Amino acid sequence: MLLLLLAACSSGADEGADGRTGASATDSASLAAGHAAVELTDDAGRPVRLEAPARRIVSLVPSVTETVVALGEASRLIARTDYDHGPAVEHLPSLGGGLDPSPEALVALDPDLVVGWSSARDGRLRGLLATAGIPFYAAAIEDTGDVYRTFDQVGRLLGRRSAAERLAGAVRDSLAAVAAERPLGPRPTVFFAILGSPPRTAGPDTFIAQLVAIAGGRTAFPELDERWPEVSLEAVVARQPDVLVIPVEPGKRPLAMLTDRTGWRDLEAVRAGRVVGVDADLFTRPGPRLPEAARALQRALLEVGPP
Repeated sequence: MLLLLLAACSSGADEGADGRTGASATDSASLAAGHAAVELTDDAGRPVRLEAPARRIVSLVPSVTETVVALGEASRLIARTDYDHGPAVEHLPSLGGGLDPSPEALVALDPDLVVGWSSARDGRLRGLLATAGIPFYAAAIEDTGDVYRTFDQVGRLLGRRSAAERLAGAVRDSLAAVAAERPLGPRPTVFFAILGSPPRTAGPDTFIAQLVAIAGGRTAFPELDERWPEVSLEAVVARQPDVLVIPVEPGKRPLAMLTDRTGWRDLEAVRAGRVVGVDADLFTRPGPRLPEAARALQRALLEVGPP
């Protein structure tokens, strides 16, 4: 799936920072766009201005890193985090986690753009980078609408907006194809469980809840108004969801993690074995691999069968 997306984004004429274009009537305009200043507003509501499309990029957000790769511009990435994987980036130096990187290490890399998380802590990093003359783009990606907007924004920052449009279209079409394969009949209620005391779940305004719907389920707590709220185990037991979906690391067996836990073992879904694990890495990256996540979730729901 990712290879298909890469092919879709690499085909046709586009505006590259190095002036690469295909043969079309828009070549001159594309070349000009590849060297023009870029001005936009990031997800924190702050202006970002580049003298030209970014050529040396540090992305501290794994889904944005994957977007840059999907746009065919992995060569512009000059560092990664410990959470970025794959042959396109594994050779790059790691800055550790993405939330608190060393500003000194970032400045030493001499990037012309840093993409980080939009949070209460990004002000200090932005200020230190601004002192060094390095633009900072803050990203907040919670639902599929944010994903498509981020494709467009990253495309603009790289001078690859047409490729970003093709990427968005490919992801939309792939998600629609998964939705078209939903089985007929009642949809199972799904509790996406982030294990803890108390557990957390994905609220209805998140990409996770949207993936559940695309795959053929419905969220067990549709009334929640937070994106990642805590939900008491007592409330989960009272609701008795049809299926539990748990993000886990490879090799982990989610059902075995719950059968001996007080409260969890009182769930009919646990007693009946309707507990599925999904790749935690895949399900924490709202980006080009959303169709892969939707397909994996759909397969998992089909494997456990109807309640």
